[in-house]
Amino acid sequence: MDHLWSPWRYSYVTKSGGDCGCVFCLAGADEAKDAENFVLYRGASVFAILNIFPYTGGHLMIAPYTHIADLSATPPETMQELALLTRRAEGILRDVYRAPGFNIGMNVGASAGAGVAGHIHMHVLPRWPGDVNFMTAIGETRVIPEDLRTSYDKLEPKFR
Repeated sequence: MDHLWSPWRYSYVTKSGGDCGCVFCLAGADEAKDAENFVLYRGASVFAILNIFPYTGGHLMIAPYTHIADLSATPPETMQELALLTRRAEGILRDVYRAPGFNIGMNVGASAGAGVAGHIHMHVLPRWPGDVNFMTAIGETRVIPEDLRTSYDKLEPKFR
């Protein structure tokens, strides 16, 4: 098994998000730090945020402000806003990145692969033909051609 050491992630994974220690709760609660936390948009019950460990450029997530672990516990109005913001995010990413395809989905629970298992969130990732090339397939390395600040600066105005 290969190991990739990334000690710079420690400060991210150990940030306190209030009583539950959740990164989504932390980012959702601190509106004054939206640019620093890469929060792109705030709705009534959900917000859009860049994934700071993206699979592709423009990889964003949509999460409720409330710490909710599964869909069955999510209020209908939150589910509706989450779905509508997901649709809007797809359109914005299609426009900004000229992406012809998308991966959109959730991993609910730790055994399903959720990185933040206690707080549901929708991933919206733009995809292009050939974006899984030899670097990913053979080198098991992803190349992200854009830094987060550039992604944020491109996307945030589109969500206003």
